[in-house]
Order: sequence, then C-alpha cells, then structure tokens
Amino acid sequence: MSRTRARVSAPDQACAEAVDLARAAAEELARPGEPGEHLGFESEGDRIVTHYFACLDRAYHGWRWAITVTRASRAKKVTVSEAVLLPGSGALLAPEWLPWSERLRPGDLGVGDLLPSPEDDDRLAPGFTEVDDDADHQAVFEYGLGRARVLSAIGKERAARRWHSGEHGPHTPIAHAAPAQCSTCGFYWLLAGGLRHMFGVCANEYAPDDGKVVAADHGCGAHSEAAVLPPPVEQAIPILDDLGYDLMEEEAAAGSVDESAAEELGHS
Repeated sequence: MSRTRARVSAPDQACAEAVDLARAAAEELARPGEPGEHLGFESEGDRIVTHYFACLDRAYHGWRWAITVTRASRAKKVTVSEAVLLPGSGALLAPEWLPWSERLRPGDLGVGDLLPSPEDDDRLAPGFTEVDDDADHQAVFEYGLGRARVLSAIGKERAARRWHSGEHGPHTPIAHAAPAQCSTCGFYWLLAGGLRHMFGVCANEYAPDDGKVVAADHGCGAHSEAAVLPPPVEQAIPILDDLGYDLMEEEAAAGSVDESAAEELGHS
C-alpha cells in the first residue's frame, strides 16, 4: 500500500535571505524598537518564506511578527506579501468571544435596560399549552386573551434547580444551624402550582429571607416554633463578715435591766 507524502518545498534562498526587508515591513507596522530579534523563517511554498521577529510590546507578551515575503517566477526581486502579528507559545490571549446572551449574569440588568427573550427560548412555551393544574387562573376580559408565552417544563426545572442550590436552599450555613425547616414554619407561604411541593415564600419580616422564595428544607433562626429557653437563675452567695459586729437592740435593753438591778442591790 503506497502512502502519499505532502510535498515540502525547500526554502527559496533569495526569500530566506530577505531578513532586512522583512524587518523593515515589521517596523512600519509597529512602534519604533518593538520588533526584536529574528526568530527564524519557515517555507510556506514555492518562493514563499515567512520570517518571524520577536514582539517587544509588553501588551503582547509571547507574540511575534510574521512577515511573509515572496518573488515571482524567474524574478530576482523579493517583495513583501503579508505582515501580521501572531501568537506564539505562551502568548497572552484574549478569552474566547461569547455572545451577549451567554455573557449575561444575574444582577447585570439595570434600570431602563431591556432583555428580550429569543423566539426559540427553551425556557418558554406558547401560552395555549398551559392547560395543566399549574395554569394561572388569572382574570381575562375577553376569550383568548392571556400571556403569549409561559414557562416550559425545561424552564421550571431550571428554576427549581437554581433556587434549591442557591442561598435560599438547604445547603447554607444558616439552614444547617436552623432549629427546623421552613416547611414546618408558620410564616412559610406555599407557592401555587407544581412548585408548591418544594418552594414557598417567607412572610416573616424579621427573617433574612423575608419576601423571597425559599426551599421547603431551608431554615433560619426566625422559625415560628423556635423555643427560647429562659436564662438560668443565679443563686446569691451569702457573705459572712467576721471583721465587725452589730449591737442588737434586744441585747442592749437586757443589759440596761441588769445594771438597774445591780444598783438596787447596792443601796439595800
């Protein structure tokens, strides 16, 4: 079995020797002194050679100038065909470009900003498909009026995963330290529809999650049934003063009676 090998042409001598011509082309595009040492050349085809020069610009660390020179068949004059700045090994590169819809993060939307949803957004479904128990029974004035699109099954699943794994789910320090779960709290307001089995809204104004969607297995210290133990009563330690004494009134009265009796005996 025969194998065909790609034909690699030997570098053209005149093009390989045109280092000064290639450097002059690089200096026309760069600022003075930025093209550095000659890093070598590479044959690109018949009478086509690319010369490489180090780029000394600190903003393009690891990049190099690539200047391609060539000459016509049976011509002696070498001319510049292309000049470009290319990244080398270890070059500092910009991150891969992403469309704005993929760069957007929660909290980026500001006052006056508009965030249109694409027609093929898989989180949404046509409004007429909402016929199950999760449908919002909102008042409409005429038959057929309502929302153009509603949450699809994918949209509901993504929301449930995001809420359950977020800061209002069970995997947070405040939930681990809570005395009980939100599902047993009197301030836990169940959601409507199919999500009522997993989520509700906190209605405790003193709780850190007041007005937010919380998971049923979330929790905090403001639970309605949280028991507060009274502080222990400290018993007073009796203080014994053995450095002084107090004269009691009864003892003083008894002493005066004894003295008056002794005086009477002396006069008798």
